[in-house]
Amino acid sequence: MSQLSRRDFLKAATAITAMNIIPGARAGETGPLKVGLIGCGGRGNGAARDIMSAGKQLGIEVKVIAVADVFEDRAKGSQKGLNQAGADIKDDHVFVGLDAYKKLLETDVDIVILATPPGFRPEHFEAAVNAKKHVFMEKPVAVDPVGCKRVMSAGQKAKELGLSVVSGTQRRHSFSYRETIKRIQDGAIGDVVAAYAYWCQGGLWVREKHPNQSDLEWQLRNWLYFTWLSGDHIVEQHVHNIDVINWVMGTHPVSAFGMGGRQVRTAPKYGHIYDHFAVEFEYPNGARMLSMCRQIDGCDGRVSEFVVGTKGRSNCNGWIRGEKEWRYEGPNPNPYVQEHVHLLQSILKGEPINEAQNIAESTMTAIMGRESAYTGRTIRWEEMMKSEISLMPKELRFDMELPIPPVAMPGRPM
Repeated sequence: MSQLSRRDFLKAATAITAMNIIPGARAGETGPLKVGLIGCGGRGNGAARDIMSAGKQLGIEVKVIAVADVFEDRAKGSQKGLNQAGADIKDDHVFVGLDAYKKLLETDVDIVILATPPGFRPEHFEAAVNAKKHVFMEKPVAVDPVGCKRVMSAGQKAKELGLSVVSGTQRRHSFSYRETIKRIQDGAIGDVVAAYAYWCQGGLWVREKHPNQSDLEWQLRNWLYFTWLSGDHIVEQHVHNIDVINWVMGTHPVSAFGMGGRQVRTAPKYGHIYDHFAVEFEYPNGARMLSMCRQIDGCDGRVSEFVVGTKGRSNCNGWIRGEKEWRYEGPNPNPYVQEHVHLLQSILKGEPINEAQNIAESTMTAIMGRESAYTGRTIRWEEMMKSEISLMPKELRFDMELPIPPVAMPGRPM
């Protein structure tokens, strides 16, 4: 009798597991894990490709079979591009419109990728959990305190239903970050007394408003520059670095004291968001984090994290210096793929992972910093948790007027 290789054995075991626990799998055939993409921009298409790559890495078939987007050109563009990459998206599984996500969730997909502008994330996450789908959701997961609390609640329901939830905080799935932070938490640098988080770079893409565009269409296509859609760049982008420090500290800050402004990107096409922030966050143990983010061309860049302890210091991502010198020398696969590997493994093993609370807290941390900068006030965590601030319009129609909000001015009523 021929002997199975270890690789063949693992593939066979994985297939058997899939038959037993994956929704829609039938005895005698494994079938692919079916994925639906909600939000067909660059990050959504990237995530769809990454989850298919993760399936190949694990030796299982993962197929994107449905896409949904507000705009037809986006949805059909995803269908074409992803099918060329190995997806199987039929015309009747391309959904368009403000309610497109609801139609996708009615299909037999096992996993949904949520990659629309973040303002929609709480509503879409709640709907996905109610539809009993496993979820990969891009960060951030909200743009306001009400949205964060909705995600926390839906995340708890997902846990009760045995659903896996992974967020797009890929540093948490990076081998070098994981090993370094484990050592920090095990005491390699003593007690952490100070932390630093940075995302400073040049400007990003921007979309001019065309004469035939409605307010809503333009803002949706130019979503980075409207707080109700992106949360401002401290939330949309810098949440990655803030999340790393929360991870190191094992908790969220208790307060934020911040400032920021709109010094260079002042044209109307840039909506009303800031182009720089600097925030001091205080943690329960009294440690402070200095958080800085900037999107201005022609300036020096820095995207990193750094922590100082009573016995050493670390970049959180590969080295520790001090009493115990150490450098990570192990493998470091692409974390954008690895986060999907971890999601698929959790589903196949029947051991759900749930990152909803962590990413909701990191999103709330970033929002707390934004609100401090916008108002000029020290903002405390309990204030955010009690806040009823909700930036999402009560209804959305393409014929509605949607004026650009005024730029936040610290010290003045908003």
